[in-house]
Amino acid sequence: MTEGNTTWDRETGAPFFSAVLTPHRSLGRRGFLVMMGIATLIALWSGVRFYAIGAWPVALFMVADVGLLYFAFRLNYRSARAFEEVHVSTTEVLVRQVTASGRLREHRFNPAWARLSVTRLADEGVTRLDLMSHGRSLVLGAFLNPDDRESFASAFGSALADARSGGPRAA
Repeated sequence: MTEGNTTWDRETGAPFFSAVLTPHRSLGRRGFLVMMGIATLIALWSGVRFYAIGAWPVALFMVADVGLLYFAFRLNYRSARAFEEVHVSTTEVLVRQVTASGRLREHRFNPAWARLSVTRLADEGVTRLDLMSHGRSLVLGAFLNPDDRESFASAFGSALADARSGGPRAA
C-alpha cells in the first residue's frame, strides 16, 4: 500500500488526499526463480531415482508437481496486478478499482454523505473497510492485510473528516 498527499487547490477542488492500494507479494521475481530452480532439481533427482527402480509413473507425477507449482504462482502474481486508487477532495471521493485483468470501475461519493465503516476483530485487527453513502456500500482494500487496513482506515478517515470541514487543516 502506498499513500501520498497531493497538493490541494480550494478553487478547483483537486484532491488533497490520494492513496494507491496494492496487494502485497512476499516473493519477488528472483525468489520465485530460485524456488522454482530448487523444486525442479528436487523433482528431477527424485524422478530419476524412481525411474531407476522401475516406478516410472512417480517420475511423471514429480514433473506434474513442478508444473502445478509454477502455474499456481503465475496465477498468484497475475492477481497481484489488481489495485485501487482513492482520491479525496472537498467535492468528491473518487475510488478507482482496477482488476487483475485491467477492468476499471469508478465510484464517486459526496464526502458530506460518505461514511467509513471499519470492522474489527479483537485478535485479527481490521478485517473489512466499507465506504457507504445513500444505501450504497463499497468494500475498500479487500486484498490488504489487517495492519495496512488499519493504517489506511486512519488516514482515509482523517481525509473524509477534512473534506467535510472544507479542506485539510494548515500545518
